[in-house]
Amino acid sequence: MTTPFDQTSPTMPGQRSAENRMPLQVAVIGAGFGGIGMAAALARAGVTRFAVFERSDEIGGVWRDNTYPGCTCDVPAHLYSLPIAPYRDRRIRYPDQRATLNYLRRIIAQEGLAPHLRPGIAITSATYLDHSGCWELVTDTGQRIRTETVVFALGQLHRPHIPTLPGEFGGTTFHTARWNHDHSLAGRTVAVIGTGSSAAQILPHLAEVAARVRVFQRTPHWVLPKPAPAFGPLTGALLAIPGAHDIYRRLLYTGADHLLAPIMRRGWTARPAEALARHHLRHHIPDPTLRAKLTPDYPLGGTRIVLDSAFYPSLARPNVELITTPIRELETHGLTTGDGTHHRADTIVYATGFHASQFLAEVTVTGREGRMLHEQWADAASAFYGMAVPGFPNMFLIAGPNTFTPAGSNPAMKQLQIDYILACLRMRDETGATAIEVDPDAMAVYQEWLDRAIGKTVWPHSPHSWYKHATGAITNPWPATVGRYRTMLRRNPPTDSFTTTTCRSSTMAFAGEPAR
Repeated sequence: MTTPFDQTSPTMPGQRSAENRMPLQVAVIGAGFGGIGMAAALARAGVTRFAVFERSDEIGGVWRDNTYPGCTCDVPAHLYSLPIAPYRDRRIRYPDQRATLNYLRRIIAQEGLAPHLRPGIAITSATYLDHSGCWELVTDTGQRIRTETVVFALGQLHRPHIPTLPGEFGGTTFHTARWNHDHSLAGRTVAVIGTGSSAAQILPHLAEVAARVRVFQRTPHWVLPKPAPAFGPLTGALLAIPGAHDIYRRLLYTGADHLLAPIMRRGWTARPAEALARHHLRHHIPDPTLRAKLTPDYPLGGTRIVLDSAFYPSLARPNVELITTPIRELETHGLTTGDGTHHRADTIVYATGFHASQFLAEVTVTGREGRMLHEQWADAASAFYGMAVPGFPNMFLIAGPNTFTPAGSNPAMKQLQIDYILACLRMRDETGATAIEVDPDAMAVYQEWLDRAIGKTVWPHSPHSWYKHATGAITNPWPATVGRYRTMLRRNPPTDSFTTTTCRSSTMAFAGEPAR
């Protein structure tokens, strides 16, 4: 298969030696939605010496990694797309994994980004050089790369979490994000550990092909019915009208901000949404015992809401069993739960999520005067609007701490961050400075607001989830609307929140404007 990466080999000696001789202007780490969006914005702004480093041989982030049966986006694609390439298909509302990955490939071709991509290169450390104001990156092969600015776009859901269980299993195991397509599940007894979004999407397929499926649940999730993946004939016809896609997109944004976001704060839509979830459960699960096991004892929105219409019907099938007793140990031919019951299985599928709260865990990041980012984040990661950290000049994050919106468009959140990062780089360029860094006082004011806002949500008193750090701190979700995020960034521009140091002649050169 030919991919955009094939157009630029990471081993071209002239290319690498040039990067070693002259520092990059910007190094982007990660080639998912955030990294590709950042690269497109840099190219449009006239920056020429930038590179996108990707650990894998393929682009796509979570849409590259998750190839399990039934993998699809649970956000309408009109929301789940970047402003530089707005979604305009009037047939499909929820594209599957392959279509979403192809969407990112089209952006690379559309924006001419292939020459800037560096596949198969893992950045293992990033060190700020105080004397020059640059960053030195080190790859997994020992190559050293200098860059004026580093932008981490590694995302939050890319490091699979597999629970540590005593014992040894004799069959086949794999995580949903590392699906084993060579292992047929036809006629097998499959144990699925976890009942989040990935489990909900794979269960209908497993229930069809496997002889028996045992689903192990730690915490029940709130489940809301998901609209049909394809638009109906009337909607498709309406979307053919000029301007209709933009109107539909604005309606979705407005609905997300005013209908979904209040749920996280027990606002006016929380009770009707919870009533809908309970009705959905009663309609598909007539057995009161099973229904009780699937009913959460915490408010709707306390963990990520599962949007799926096939999960409950699949659980009600005669060859599917829900087990809520905690797993005690693995055995050669299955699992044993805390009550001593042995549950036979020849395949275990871990639908157990990701190490989402451990930001930049695969990179050793050293900032100004030798400070270590992982030490600074030992009790929980935090960053100015998820993008910048005091003590780490010329370093930015996309999809950093507390920037995941559970009730809106995450590509839109990323685009707001991209535009803000470009504004920071322009500020540094215009002042002729070496480094730009978020002001500690601005960070403190933001953190105080963030703590108050999180305290008003349902998350602090809800079960442990990927929203939370091991310390209990809420590190991942944004506690307001996407519109509020946009407004707060406008009210706190780089000129008011960042400082610059060590003036010099900058090599940055911006020719365009941020994408809107």
